Amino acid sequence: MIVPILDDVSLTKMKTAGHLLAEILASIEAKISAGISTLELDSLIEKKLDAAKLIPGSKGYMGYRHATCISLNDEVVHGIPAANKVIQAGDVVKIDVCASYQGYFADMARTFLVPPVNPNVQRFVNVAQMALDKGIDEVVIGNKLSDISAAIQQEVERHGFGVVRDFAGHGIGKSMHEVPEILNYGSPGKGPVLRRGMGLALEPMITMKGYRVYIAPDGWTVKTVDGSLAAHVEDTVIIADNGPMIITRLGRG
Repeated sequence: MIVPILDDVSLTKMKTAGHLLAEILASIEAKISAGISTLELDSLIEKKLDAAKLIPGSKGYMGYRHATCISLNDEVVHGIPAANKVIQAGDVVKIDVCASYQGYFADMARTFLVPPVNPNVQRFVNVAQMALDKGIDEVVIGNKLSDISAAIQQEVERHGFGVVRDFAGHGIGKSMHEVPEILNYGSPGKGPVLRRGMGLALEPMITMKGYRVYIAPDGWTVKTVDGSLAAHVEDTVIIADNGPMIITRLGRG
């Protein structure tokens, strides 16, 4: 497996894409409230992408028609924005957006909670974020790819939650999805050695109960088999000399 290595010009473009994406998701958080539809949120984000000169990666991908994926509650990932999907009080809202700047991509996802917030659900979402952070800690020169996977799984399962097996993170750069596939579970010490300049999109997808999922009849939306809540968080990370460079968090890239 040959994992692409990004040069400094490519990295600069990716960092710009990541910073702009992070700004956009931060700016729409206040709009995520009871009564707004997921299609309205998608339209708002697409307008902001266009204003920032970012090109959404998902729009047109295998026939997909939207700039984002927005998944609610037991939907894990790839939820299709729709006018009749109206956010309700207490919902768990996952927004995933990938976009390119001058031909280079960044990818990110965040899970938002609509008040009133159940403390157990807040803890669950916090665990997803902690698992992502544990995975990012392993994104250092000389580690093996599965060190990331193992760190994510260990953090999720020690809190009693499930790790989705059927979907994974990925390499990223000039294309939205590149090698390697980054599983959210596994044993450490396996796979390619991590090298300076690799671009990786880490994205834990976790469930409150069982990890089994299925694809809904729309052909896109991934849901938990047991109907339990799901959380999804994602950051794009560049392997740098001094450790992981998180380009989709404000103040970190």
